[in-house]
Amino acid sequence: MPQQDNQKLAEDLVKSLGLQHAPLAIRFTQEAVPGVEPFTDAMPAPTADGRTGRVAAGCVFWMKAEGRSFSTVAEDHANCSVGSVTHGFRTLEEVGDKADVGALVGAGWVAPGMFPAIPVVKERHQYVTYAPLRDTAGVPDVVFLRVNAKQAMTLSDAFPGMRFEGKPQCHIIAIAKEQQEIAVSVGCMLSRVRTGMPNTEMTCAIPGARLAEAVQQIKTTGIIDGTVADYASEDSRRFELR
Repeated sequence: MPQQDNQKLAEDLVKSLGLQHAPLAIRFTQEAVPGVEPFTDAMPAPTADGRTGRVAAGCVFWMKAEGRSFSTVAEDHANCSVGSVTHGFRTLEEVGDKADVGALVGAGWVAPGMFPAIPVVKERHQYVTYAPLRDTAGVPDVVFLRVNAKQAMTLSDAFPGMRFEGKPQCHIIAIAKEQQEIAVSVGCMLSRVRTGMPNTEMTCAIPGARLAEAVQQIKTTGIIDGTVADYASEDSRRFELR
């Protein structure tokens, strides 16, 4: 696996975007990553349809990984059928009879015909590992950011035509991994409730193989935005002096 200075790239991302949360590295593997302990929070009793997991949904792992590294397996994600599908752990056929899918369809939140179009991780991996980017060796599959509106603006300026996605929020992981595209999600109600993510935040997924290129473009855009901000501030002073 190619080597890159993830600590420096993480620092550059935080500085250039003004991030409030550390960038995360996400890796999909068939073997456990050496030295990374599994996530071991206890599972609650299963629902009537057999669903349980170590967290309410896989997106909760984004919040848990800000300060530590851990690995997960399919059963850890299994409480959320949608996330299990987007991460390649289950097929649509395997979750079609689950109560959470029925609840989402019944509420009109998603139509059955939409499911086949949702991007998913194509291969069924044994492990998904989450870690702060700064602590990660090698090139991760996906770099994950929690961003606000201004930070999303900078990303959009840096990558014209960048994908802005909605529900389900977790499918941007599959977009970055499988399609090698940078994607921002405005979030989804299912994920916001389960993660407790603030209303002011969105998420962004960057393909790990494009990280160095992306950081350079973000830094360049930040300099340009700073120049424009200085101009706008100076120009606005005339109105303060009236």
